[in-house]
This record gives sequence, C-alpha cells and structure tokens, in this order.
Amino acid sequence: MLSWGLIISLVVIALLLALFLTLGDNQLKEAAGAIGSDSDDYSAVPNSRKAIFGGGTRPSYVPESEHFVELTKGFDISLLGEAQYEGKAIETVVGETYAIKPIDFIGMAPIPKMLVEVGQKVKAGDGLFFDKAQPEVIFAAPISGEILEIRRGDKRAIHEVIIKADAADAITYRSYQVPDLATVSQSELLDFLSESGALAFVRQRPYDLVANPKQLPKDIFVSTFDTAPLAPNLELALKGRESAYAKGLEVLTHLTAGKVHLGLDARDSEHCPAFANVQIKGVVKHWFKGQHPAGNVGIHIHHVNPINAGDVVWYLDIHAVILIGTLFEQGVFDTRKPVAVVGTEVQAGYVLAHQGIALAALGVSENGGQTRIVSGDVLSGSKTTEQAYLNFYDDQVSTLKEGNYFELFGWLVPQKGHPTVSGTFPGAYFPDSKYEADTNTNGEHRAFVMSGQYESVLPMDILPQYLFRAIMVGDLEQMEGLGILELSEEDVALCEYVCTSKQSLQQMLRDGLENMRAQEA
Repeated sequence: MLSWGLIISLVVIALLLALFLTLGDNQLKEAAGAIGSDSDDYSAVPNSRKAIFGGGTRPSYVPESEHFVELTKGFDISLLGEAQYEGKAIETVVGETYAIKPIDFIGMAPIPKMLVEVGQKVKAGDGLFFDKAQPEVIFAAPISGEILEIRRGDKRAIHEVIIKADAADAITYRSYQVPDLATVSQSELLDFLSESGALAFVRQRPYDLVANPKQLPKDIFVSTFDTAPLAPNLELALKGRESAYAKGLEVLTHLTAGKVHLGLDARDSEHCPAFANVQIKGVVKHWFKGQHPAGNVGIHIHHVNPINAGDVVWYLDIHAVILIGTLFEQGVFDTRKPVAVVGTEVQAGYVLAHQGIALAALGVSENGGQTRIVSGDVLSGSKTTEQAYLNFYDDQVSTLKEGNYFELFGWLVPQKGHPTVSGTFPGAYFPDSKYEADTNTNGEHRAFVMSGQYESVLPMDILPQYLFRAIMVGDLEQMEGLGILELSEEDVALCEYVCTSKQSLQQMLRDGLENMRAQEA
C-alpha cells in the first residue's frame, strides 16, 4: 500500500509538472508567433485530440468549389441555461414600452437631431432622430405608439427615446413606395434605405460605425451563425422568412462594386445550414469550422479579404438582412426577431420581439442584486438592469449569478468546475462539460505580463499582446501595423476571458480605435 505522504507527493509533482509544461507551451507559442510562424505548429504539450483523431475535414455538404476555412484557434465556453427550441411557433411578446438609444451607436453625437416630441403618435418606421454629422441616415421607431419620454443625461445628452407601444393587435406600420431593383440606381437605393431606417442596421469597419452612404464599401459581409456562449440558433429567424432573406441579400449586391460575402457554419458534420440554400449573383459563400470566435464577422473578414488602410467594408447580421428583404417584399419596417433569453437565473427560451423591447417584458430580474443581466452574450454584452431596454443590435439577453464570493485557494485547489483553457485546471480536459456561470473573475487586476494566451484563442494573423502594448503607449503607427483596424471588441473578448492579468482588453481596444479615428478626423 502506498502511504498518504507518497500519494500527496505524487499529486504535487504532477501539478507542478502540468504547470511548468503549460507555461513552457505558452512561451514556445509566443516565440513562434513573434517570428511569423504558426504557433499551432509548436507546442510543449501535444494536442491530444488532434494526435488521436487527426485534423478536421471538410463536411460532405460543403462543395469543393466553395471556400472552406478550418480554424485551429479559439475556445468554446459551454454554459448551462441554453435556450431550447421546441419545434413550435415562437411566442410573440409585446412590451408596454420600447426604446431606441443613441448611445448604442458608436460615434454618434450626444445630442442627435430629434424628429419627434413627447406625446406624438408614431408608426413603426417613422423617423425618431438622426445624427447631425450624418443627417441622411434616419433612426426609426421599431413599433407604433406614443412618444412617452425623451430621457436625457448629463449636459442634456439624449440617452433614450421611449415609446409607449400600441396593443399587439393594433400595431401600425408606415407604408413605403419601394423602388424596383431592376431599374433603381445605387444612389437612389441608398437614399431609400437611409430614409426608411434600414441603413442604421448596417455597420462599417473599421470602427463599427453606422454605415456611411457617402463612403461605399469594397465588400459587404454577413455572418449567419453565432458561436458566443449561449448564443441563439439563428436558423430560427429564417423559418417562414426564406424569401425575405434572399431578397435582402439581393438588395445588398446593389450596394457594392465588390461582393457580398456570406459566412456559413460548417461545424456540424451532418447538418447543412438552411442559410446556404441561396444562389444569388454577387453573393459568395464561405464556410467556417472551429471554436468561438468562428462565427464573428471580423474573423470572416480577416480570412476572406482583410481590411487595409483606407478600406471600408460593411457588415450586418441575419436579422438586418431579413428586415431589408421584408421592407422590399412587403413595404413595411418590421423589426421583429427571435430573442434568446438565457442563463440559469431565468426560464431560458426564445421569444419573438420587436427591437428595443423593455427587458422586464422578457421575464428577467436582478433578484435583489443577486443576478447579473447582460444585453448580449456574457463575453461582449453590456451589463444592464431589469428597467432597461434591449440594445439595438442584440438578439440575446443573458443572466448569471453575481460572483460575490471568495474561493479559497481556487487557483491551486479548484473547488468546482470552471470552463478554462489552462492545463492546470481539470476543466481543460473536459471541453464538453457545461458549467453554471457567475461574474467572479477568480483574481484581481495584475501587471500586464506576456503569456501567449491571447494568441492561442484569436484565429487571426495578429499579435494581440504587442498590439495592446502599442495601444497602451499610444503608438498609432504600430497600432495600425499590428492590425487594430481589423478588430472589434467581440473579436478580443475571448482574449480578455483567458487573460491572467485580468486586463480590460475590450475597453482598451475601443480606446485605441477611438484614438485612431480621432487622428483621421
């Protein structure tokens, strides 16, 4: 029989060995990346899954003639509380109030030009306001009703335009004279999309601004899947609206001299996504297989046609494509979309809701401060309250426990499961396990150290460690050279998650982008 002392000694030795191998692996990958090599080709700890099962393959439903990308970097955070689709029609929820928030739009002036006043009746699609710096693009009412309040903040900045909604059976829509795609000019088409409110759903990179109709894109990108934690199944948005989806893509082909690039999900070895069932001239299909952030449009842009200095590309989500298609097919501005309400602190599921719905109508609650509510996903969404409204571009509301507790020696003796990429924690060896999420960061803010962790989860030919150092010192030339113009917050959210130093990388990136944009102004 082995003595307890020997068993404990062996366990300690195994833990120390795992720690040193992990640190050595990170340093080796960092060194490989610094000389321009693929860091996945260098490892002190061989990838056991690859070693046993070999590399991935192109699914049988992906034609050989179409672009296929298998990403070897990334990490899927598997959490409990996923919304399940039960196969029946999704319930439509109509809240008492809705809001469009100017603060949801990067670069918009704090006080946009208002087109309505309190007490005024509006139809869905009627203009609410526009940015004085870009007056062509109108931001429209998502639902019909009465302007209840124009809520202001410091220095009279407008935070929310709140609408008291009509009853579900009394919603009215502004009607449009839709142009004929066969004869309309590009400028006329842009004018129509701008005035109708539809162009507000299209964003441009770099900087994630609302698309500028005076600055046409070299290409347009649409991602048809989301790989973020507890992300909704976007195929639900397509059910019964296939025609609007195809029409929306057709409209987009008239807005660029380049191509409309469609990012498709190739992660399932058997199921071909319904989004692939279109054949439209000017629309090019690209298939992506891999862990999160495989569904991010920024990853697609990088692997299809990267952004260079002076380039502008437009991008939009699948809900925006369907909205544009519905506008051209039915002549109405319909912002309804499936919204996933997820997490362990709520009855998870899907609802069909108009844009900007009050979160209270979705059944979420802060439970006296014990629950965190996030508009969006838990990696890149924004903290909010039960009195707030769904953010403009979000199709997900996440709930998780507040992590207001201390885990004794959590870094050394894990007391419960954690989704992690670190080989020093058991969770790294059970990637398919699902965990209950909370907000505990499991550590405090520390000095910025070079660990190679960011490179292991960012599937781009970018050196994020060096980029963030350049941002910190304000070196604009180096920031541009290291690829900042290709990035958005969601692209580095996973880097922030794995960061040992607990750096606020998403905010740091936004500060760097705003610094770059200010220099261009």
